[in-house]
Amino acid sequence: MAVRHARSGRKWLRWGLTALGAVLLVGVLLLALTPLGRYLARAGWEEGKILWARRPIAEVAADAATSPVLRGRMQLVLEARAFAEDSLGLPAGETFTQYTQLERDTLVLVLSGAASDALEPVLWRFPVVGRLPYKGYFRLEDALAAEAKLAADGFDTYLRPASAFSTLGWFNDPLLSTTAAQDSVDLVSTVIHELTHNRYFAKGDATFNESFANFVGGRGAERFFEARGDSALARQAAARWADDRRLAAFWLRLYTSLDSTFGAHSGDSSRLLRVALRDSIYRGARATLVRDVAPQLQSLSPVYAERVKLDNAALLARRVYMSDLERFERALEAAGGELNRAISALIAEHSRGRQ
Repeated sequence: MAVRHARSGRKWLRWGLTALGAVLLVGVLLLALTPLGRYLARAGWEEGKILWARRPIAEVAADAATSPVLRGRMQLVLEARAFAEDSLGLPAGETFTQYTQLERDTLVLVLSGAASDALEPVLWRFPVVGRLPYKGYFRLEDALAAEAKLAADGFDTYLRPASAFSTLGWFNDPLLSTTAAQDSVDLVSTVIHELTHNRYFAKGDATFNESFANFVGGRGAERFFEARGDSALARQAAARWADDRRLAAFWLRLYTSLDSTFGAHSGDSSRLLRVALRDSIYRGARATLVRDVAPQLQSLSPVYAERVKLDNAALLARRVYMSDLERFERALEAAGGELNRAISALIAEHSRGRQ
């Protein structure tokens, strides 16, 4: 009986290993044969390199070869993550406790696309997080090829660099050299922004996720510098957030104008007319941005208004990060200015709305 049982066990073990091998083979084939599979494989490879190159921040800071500037940036990050966890209730875990020096000055290029005659974003489907209106590329040639294909298919495109991203707590996200290169206000805002995703990330709702994290990062940076007694950087953080709110209001007005125009000429035969009307609206928006909005901006050069890209893809991409800012501000006011209470209230409200 014992021998028969052992043989039976080995048979099932062999069967299990064979089945596992078949599953792994199918997985490899899917990765190799589908565009999404190849994309995910590439992203996984790049994330693996980032994680492999990590070093504890304490170790890097103690290294005699580390510059005083980088050492100061690391200390600022550690203080910001502690503030985010202790004062704002954002789970830091092991995020930003390690450091990765990248071999390039741009972490990732982010591509957005949109119909040229409608406010309809191109959406990409991903496992776990659902559909997103942007896609990141680690290689310039891949990003340019994807952008060229979208443009050839008649879409507006918007390609821009990003210095950081979050794996939503799945991995121990390190501080990256591209993030550490930011100035103090942007660095603290980025840390708090990314930790906000650890607290709450609604599947398939990029606009809420990013705009909410933008609000928490902007207001959180201001609170952080106030708590440190650094009034100059607190004022700088407040000025940047005020500019975000001004620009958000401008993008909303522009969005509403375009949406109304496209809706009034929705027939397929009106496509060329819609594009012509769109171009006219964007020309007027540029003039307004330069003449009326730019003089009010405290943290951006007037050159921004002259050069910022204006098309449907760029507009929708900005709306992902700058929607409902005034609603978030009202929640902060209702919470008596206590950002941690506003964060909890907004998360609860959004969760209820998705049920």
